[in-house]
Amino acid sequence: AIMLLVPLMGISQSAGKLKLWYDKPATQWVEALPVGNGQLGAMVFGGAGEELLQLNESTLWSGGPVKGNINPEAAAVLPLIRKALLEEKDYTKANQLTRQMQGLFTESYLPLGDVKLSQELATGPVTDYSRELDLNQAMTRTQFESDGVTYTRTVFVSEPDHVLVVRLTASKPGSINMKITAGSLLRNQVSALPDGTLLMKGKAPAHVDPSYYNPNGRSPIIEDDTSGCNGMRYQVRIRAVAGTGTVTAGADGILIKNAGDVTLYIAAATSFNGFDKCPLSDGKDENAIASSFLRKALAKGYNGIRKSHLADYHRLFDRFSIQLQDSVKGNPTTRLPSDVRLKNYSQGAYDPGLETLYMQYGRYLLIASSRPGGPPANLQGIWNNMVRAPWSSNYTININTQMNYWPSEVLNLSELHQPLLSFIRDLSVTGAATAKEFYGARGWVANHNSDIWAASNPVGDRGAGDPSWANWPMGGAWLCQHLWMHYQFTSDKKFLAGMAYPVMKKAAEFALDWLVMDENGYWVTAPSTTPENIFRDSSGKEQQVSVATTMDMAIIYDLFTNVIDASKTLGIDRAFSDTLLARREKLFPMKVGSQGQLLEWYRDFEETDPQHRHASHLFGLHPGRQINASTPEYFAAARKTLE
Repeated sequence: AIMLLVPLMGISQSAGKLKLWYDKPATQWVEALPVGNGQLGAMVFGGAGEELLQLNESTLWSGGPVKGNINPEAAAVLPLIRKALLEEKDYTKANQLTRQMQGLFTESYLPLGDVKLSQELATGPVTDYSRELDLNQAMTRTQFESDGVTYTRTVFVSEPDHVLVVRLTASKPGSINMKITAGSLLRNQVSALPDGTLLMKGKAPAHVDPSYYNPNGRSPIIEDDTSGCNGMRYQVRIRAVAGTGTVTAGADGILIKNAGDVTLYIAAATSFNGFDKCPLSDGKDENAIASSFLRKALAKGYNGIRKSHLADYHRLFDRFSIQLQDSVKGNPTTRLPSDVRLKNYSQGAYDPGLETLYMQYGRYLLIASSRPGGPPANLQGIWNNMVRAPWSSNYTININTQMNYWPSEVLNLSELHQPLLSFIRDLSVTGAATAKEFYGARGWVANHNSDIWAASNPVGDRGAGDPSWANWPMGGAWLCQHLWMHYQFTSDKKFLAGMAYPVMKKAAEFALDWLVMDENGYWVTAPSTTPENIFRDSSGKEQQVSVATTMDMAIIYDLFTNVIDASKTLGIDRAFSDTLLARREKLFPMKVGSQGQLLEWYRDFEETDPQHRHASHLFGLHPGRQINASTPEYFAAARKTLE
């Protein structure tokens, strides 16, 4: 196949090809189609008689700002762990001690609510059904025929106007009869305002445990915080406008009768006011925000909002085009529903068009879930239908958050990187407290999990977490790579000097303090884990904690290298740069194993899962730059690892 990459403004994407489409409604959440503007998101199910819009607001999380003094004894345990590892070679003891350095679990990203459209249709069958997500327009469309009438629903979320819009039309006047209701898994109250607005408001829980943490006698959801800090407020406002027919609103919903076309405007807001402010006592006025969004949208009207939405979206999406030449003329796979195409592709069908669609779908999701001024995309972007979502739908910074943003610069969506870059700055604030409290170190640090409150401590509820994932203080150092990446693509020295370099330097200061010298004169990390993977020691026992895992050392090498380069670019901090150069020269080196593979641990331990999904030890190959053509031995070892 011939690949053409065209990172230019104004390139028209092939009409009709950049669509996900299906010939039946979604029956489960993962089959619904996502729309969003970085703040407000929805999963559109596309039911004919019963449509469901599952809503999210990107700042709606449980909890409140990170508290201090979480585990004041943590730092005192560190010398004991290092003695167990470096002197006693007792990995079991080190594992047990490492648990004593854990703090609290992060908070959870939450669902906002459900909006249901119950439409009266004829008793006969629904025909000519289709639903689609048009990546060229960032809109979903559901269309079907019932009793000779063609119904069409279009859904999109406007970033300029901060509202979700649903446009319903019928080919026969007066054919739309439906009821619109709202509800939420969170505590809520629904009422109708005098102007016909359906209002749903409520409060998030003060704390929600991860779905995988269920100790006996513990309530996983705590609704209220007696201190009056945790648990933000939220609200949703819905207004229906019909060209003909009648619209009436009550506490039980909005009733539409005999309409030919209807437009729904949905606005939402929370009281979140920053990672370091109590959302109850110091929160924003969600009532004023949501009502303002809705009022302005109603004044602008559907056509104006649609025009602004398309202009905003095309400004981002049309910057990049990719086409893979299809050598099969009139390839029949391109005319199949997307789920069928994907199934066929997984079984070996030739479909380069699906590869193009997949790549552009990734860009679409980033546009829909990450906009300047808002939080970064979480594990599920901005879409989540559970109070206790998998892994709390949080920021998992041992690879997932980073992967969300790998396309941002290379696929010409640089400003969508900003939410993550701003989050890293917030994380460096809480991370400085964590560095001091948990490690007795300078600088700042973040472990593998975080949330909208910029949690940075090792999670685990003070000992309940497995160190293989809970105790991994390399998350902040890895995230710093994104600061340097943004500078590399933008050459923005003001950004580098004012924001990126100070944060990167402080992360390097922590790394300097975190490293200790081993018996052979190398600087190593201890304790050290490789994300979510374990090994067998010489006795065959499974272990989690060791010394100088390859990923640890590669991340520190990368951080030091980037700080050195940034220092040179800015012409500052020569002495600090020289310190990093000297330390980098004596970092524990990568090792090649007995099978020619790149070792994941500092010794040739038996791997419990050679095909582990993370392949963390290949960080130096990607996204790092330590393994390249000038290091042929490691390059070959990395290839062997992948085999």
